[in-house]
Amino acid sequence: MKHMTPRSLMPSRRAGSLRHTTSPSFSPATLLSLHRSSSFSRRWSTFNNGLVEGFPGAVGNTPLIKLRGLSEETGCEILGKAEFMNPGGSVKDRAALYIVRDAEERGLLTKGGTVVEGTAGNTGIGLAHICKARGYKCKIFMPNTQSQEKIDLLRSLGAEVIPVPAVAYDNPANYNHQARDFAQATPNCVWTDQFDNVANRYGHFSTTGPEIWFQTQHKVDAFTCSTGTGGTLAGVGLFLKQKKPSIKIILADPPGSVLYSYVKEGKLEREGSSITEGIGQGRITKNLKDAPIDDAIQIPDEETMSMFFRLLDEEGLFVGASAALNVVAAVKVAKKLGPGHTVATVLCDGAQRYYSRLLNKKWLDEKKLLHTLPDKYLQFLH
Repeated sequence: MKHMTPRSLMPSRRAGSLRHTTSPSFSPATLLSLHRSSSFSRRWSTFNNGLVEGFPGAVGNTPLIKLRGLSEETGCEILGKAEFMNPGGSVKDRAALYIVRDAEERGLLTKGGTVVEGTAGNTGIGLAHICKARGYKCKIFMPNTQSQEKIDLLRSLGAEVIPVPAVAYDNPANYNHQARDFAQATPNCVWTDQFDNVANRYGHFSTTGPEIWFQTQHKVDAFTCSTGTGGTLAGVGLFLKQKKPSIKIILADPPGSVLYSYVKEGKLEREGSSITEGIGQGRITKNLKDAPIDDAIQIPDEETMSMFFRLLDEEGLFVGASAALNVVAAVKVAKKLGPGHTVATVLCDGAQRYYSRLLNKKWLDEKKLLHTLPDKYLQFLH
């Protein structure tokens, strides 16, 4: 087994060729140099609209969508990074690409090898796509609480999926530990370790952060999103803080996660549970460690689901519950900052992967959420 020990966020100073911004050859050092050039934004736009090399080349450079109704309501610009437009359908395509490329560059992955990961779904989907494009086998250990759509999609992409009981991280049967143990016992196998491999946050430092910075024309005042591995929040936060120290980085957290209490009180305490998938955490991952977080907001499921239907009804955006939670957080941050500010967040994935749950009247009723929805949204349910 080749365990991908996390490396430093900052890369070596090797010169790299200039390709479009999702390429690992865009090191943070190179990016920061390019950002000082007035012509870089024009080149970035050219790369964004030009040809790309296969699935990996299509990852990133997603649109930043102004949410009109919420922007008018708050007097701020509420912006959602359309990560559901990545070729694998989610923000996790970025982490999957950078983790695999990091393993390749370090000689940990060889031809015909196996990539194994413990994942709640979207990282596994991204890895399955990347493995197909790169010629590797993919094996995914997943909590058995995840949607059937995700499991079916992973299997259709050729990944072997092993659903296991959803237990705490300190339990040896936790899905991450089972992925690690499998890799230890299997020749030519890499455990990608998405939670503690900082190639994850490096991908967002190198791509997502710079994209938001340029798409807002350097005017972003706050960034907020929920976190599972911590890669997106930490990577984007580290980049934006470097460019504009006054920017506010706000962690959005569902019930049942310890991160809200950790940011607020320094305690790893949790209360309640959530219908959201792939976000929230019971510990501080290495990707999240030392992230420049200014504050945290806890978002109840009732507000998440109301925003889920509002985004569909008013904006025509069919996004998942974690994206809806992020937008609720962005609105709260905007109202706290006051009119005239720009707040960015992440629209993590589409709702197609959760259709059997989020639009299911019986399921919502079982979760005691059906009665919380305005009557006008009941038309969307089956």
